[in-house]
Amino acid sequence: MRDNLVVVLLCALPLGAGGVIGPALAQNVLTTHRLSAGLAAEAVAEAVAACAKQGYRVTATVVDLDGVDQASLRGDGASMTTLDGAHDKAYTVLMLGASRNEDSSGAIAQRSGGAPSAGGLAKPPHIPLLGGALRIKIGDEAIAAIGVGGAPGGDLDEACAKAGLEKISARLK
Repeated sequence: MRDNLVVVLLCALPLGAGGVIGPALAQNVLTTHRLSAGLAAEAVAEAVAACAKQGYRVTATVVDLDGVDQASLRGDGASMTTLDGAHDKAYTVLMLGASRNEDSSGAIAQRSGGAPSAGGLAKPPHIPLLGGALRIKIGDEAIAAIGVGGAPGGDLDEACAKAGLEKISARLK
């Protein structure tokens, strides 16, 4: 809560001439893209269906750039632990994938060797080092991620996430 207060206070500071940020910086505007709710829903439905065809009971979740669930579908018979698993895998690829341009949580897990910590630091919460998620991109810009949890292996989860991404990829423009 305290961190949020600091952010709110910093955002409320005056901008522009004589403010905290100079006039040149205050005039810059960042343009970002967002995935529509309809495409997010289609992607998770396809991912769950792809896994169900193979007998896997999974949950698929699309997470936006803020790390917030945009769409989630818990497949028939999927355990309640798959909800957090799908979210956390998608969150991981968004938070850790950008710095090395890694588009899958599987690539991150492989690079890290599945190590729970790095350099003696504790692993941050909600960052499983497991396969099962892909970044959703327009060109080189990541706009969201899809994560799947519940298949008997991260590579299988990731294959279902790929099916969900492929379902919508032609409309990502």
